[in-house]
Amino acid sequence: MAYCRWPWGVLEPEKGKIRYDIIEKTLQTAEKRGQTVQIRTEPFVHADFPEWFLKAGIKFKEIGTYNGKSVVEPDFNEPVYIKNWSEHIKALGKKFDGDPRLESFDVSYAGRFGEMGGNATYRSSAKLVDAYRSAFKKTTLLSMISTEGCRYASTLKSAQFGWRGDGFMDIKNKGKGFVPDGLGWNHMWDVFPSDIYEYGLAEKWKTASMTMEPYATIHHCYINGWDIDWLLEHSLKYHPTIFMNKSTVIPAKWHAKVQAFAKKLGYRFYLHQLILPLSVKGGERITVPIVIDNKGVAPIYRPYKFALKFSQGKKEKITVFKEDIRRWLPDYSAFKEEIIFPAGFSRGEVKVCCSIVNERLKPVVKFAIKKIDEKGWHPITSVDVV
Repeated sequence: MAYCRWPWGVLEPEKGKIRYDIIEKTLQTAEKRGQTVQIRTEPFVHADFPEWFLKAGIKFKEIGTYNGKSVVEPDFNEPVYIKNWSEHIKALGKKFDGDPRLESFDVSYAGRFGEMGGNATYRSSAKLVDAYRSAFKKTTLLSMISTEGCRYASTLKSAQFGWRGDGFMDIKNKGKGFVPDGLGWNHMWDVFPSDIYEYGLAEKWKTASMTMEPYATIHHCYINGWDIDWLLEHSLKYHPTIFMNKSTVIPAKWHAKVQAFAKKLGYRFYLHQLILPLSVKGGERITVPIVIDNKGVAPIYRPYKFALKFSQGKKEKITVFKEDIRRWLPDYSAFKEEIIFPAGFSRGEVKVCCSIVNERLKPVVKFAIKKIDEKGWHPITSVDVV
């Protein structure tokens, strides 16, 4: 998976003329690498609002400088901002909503980097979030914890909204002279444990993904001597699917710990049990009991399907199960399903493989099974056709 984000001024340098090609090339590159892409388009980063928007009749105030240039911020509650940003998002949704190469789209509606909602009120935040809702009806949307937009999104009871959090792994303990040493404010102690309830996110992981972005980087945690074991253990409490480490180095001494952590992110499906008869006739109805062990901390969120492939020589037939695999939460999930064993095979051995497939019957998700063929199918057993 890849994560990319661009300022508004880069994607829409002229009003209404959006550089779709930038996003399209990104999606094409990711597809070639077998990836999907998380995307954010952000109002501004430093001094980079679109020039046309700076002249749109909205007031700005200086909030700092960057490389000698003034960094300005508008009132995000102004109708001019809400209208123009909403049109920007709706145009992107019209082009890319439901694209299978697109993993998710950040609800980064206001503020520097599109983070924390800037000065937008709850009412304005709701209007801006609604623009994302109307633009992206199929793609997962990620709201940012602790924002008014996130608070509003959680009231919608929509399975489409997941969430992301910046500041994971932050256990800084500054505060000497103000609070007792070692008891300074930080994200891991003072934000996430309470805000997932405050903003209605405690159960969101069951229906949409959660992305965590670390405070600075893992390397920053290392040089500050922070407890990596505690940090990784507590991060898993939020059922994350994605950990965005900003393409930075992971200290060699922590490789094994971070790798073990990565294996618990999202889903990790083990085929615990699948029972087929030893012999079967073509066209016969059979009941197949299956038990899945998800050793990850979250389910899968795409509507893929479990499938069996039966093969004999060059003849292959695929049976797709009705089971909704999005209900495979951590630990065991069991189901039984009646299928019709495919007709047309000769008497004798028929090999059986399993996989998780998309609507084109192409394997897209691997099980935690060592044996796998070049097309992504796992050989598991065989049955005799009589």
